[in-house]
Amino acid sequence: MTKSVLACKLMNSPGCVTRLEHDGKDITIIGTAHVSQTSVDEVRHVIADTVPDVVCVELDQKRHDSLMDENRYANLNLAKKIKEHQVLVLLASLALAAYQRKIGERLGVKPGAEMLAAVQSCKQIGARLVLADRDIQTTLKRTWANISALNRLRLVGSLITAPSAAAELSEDQIEQLKNRDTISEMLTELSRMVPGLKEPLIDERDQYLASSITMAPGKKIVAVVGAGHVEGIVAHLGKPIDRTALEQLPSQSAFRRYRPWLIPSVILLSFIWGWHAHSVGTLLHMLVAWSLPTAIGCAFFTAAAGAQPVTVITGFLAAPLLTLYPRIGAGMATALVQASVRRPTRAHCEGILESITQVRGWYRNTAMRVLLVYSLSSVGATIGALIGAAWVISLL
Repeated sequence: MTKSVLACKLMNSPGCVTRLEHDGKDITIIGTAHVSQTSVDEVRHVIADTVPDVVCVELDQKRHDSLMDENRYANLNLAKKIKEHQVLVLLASLALAAYQRKIGERLGVKPGAEMLAAVQSCKQIGARLVLADRDIQTTLKRTWANISALNRLRLVGSLITAPSAAAELSEDQIEQLKNRDTISEMLTELSRMVPGLKEPLIDERDQYLASSITMAPGKKIVAVVGAGHVEGIVAHLGKPIDRTALEQLPSQSAFRRYRPWLIPSVILLSFIWGWHAHSVGTLLHMLVAWSLPTAIGCAFFTAAAGAQPVTVITGFLAAPLLTLYPRIGAGMATALVQASVRRPTRAHCEGILESITQVRGWYRNTAMRVLLVYSLSSVGATIGALIGAAWVISLL
């Protein structure tokens, strides 16, 4: 049974503390604005005043380690992200981090400062720390699988423009943001624009956080979460929650699994048909019809990304073949070549959050240039492939 002793759920005021009694446990939930000095002070005060047995924080192990490591971006493994086809996910994560940093700079607070304060306060009183959030990779994969390819592009585009918008906020607007959970508000707004985003990114995590809090050992618990999660957490306290289902990685439908092979299959079957039904000359004509637009499209967009000449040549030569094998793709080949020719330094990786907020930063920062090459060469190869496919089919 859950009994609410004190509930203060505010999105536009200095504090958001909810005190509950649940199954004999005294639970205090602090809803924070992720970039707010008021929230930092409140977290420290409540933990010191409550002296809990356990402090639960809205972090998983990866985010905790990242928060404690000031050099986390310096150690960014771009090659691994490229080979795993995680560039769009990486861009979305970087853009969100850049948005938090811009807001933090305007407010004079480091992003994640309230979580860091919770971890430090927990150690000071000798309480047990519980990382209550779901693994970030699971959340990202479930989110990615729940939205369409077009909405993935819309999401990344919206996130990339967000830091620039944050930098242009007036002083009055900044004052209004000081005690608001801007990150949760932005994600809620994005979920209205991108169907399928809210369930894995917000609703499922509300359930997971509620489960972690109720399962935490000890009689007195303090939980530090974003203010946007408080209502959902309280609503799910005491309800049965299937954590195994929430932790399960998404399985693709047969259509999604085989969709990337649709155009390659059509092209290869067209080549076979053209050879058997017509002549070797027709097959050669089809090969040119496929290769020429695909190669030119990839090379043109790779050059537009400011890639090195050898990278552009790689795109031209590789696109007609690699577009027929989606597990690799032209973008992977061009990005890896670009990264080997112009190897990003530690300083470039450290400056990646600043670079993502400006168009010129994408070109000046070597690490961002690699991501740009991957993205634009993939787009160019896809456009060329569509033109090539139509040309090949017209020759049947």
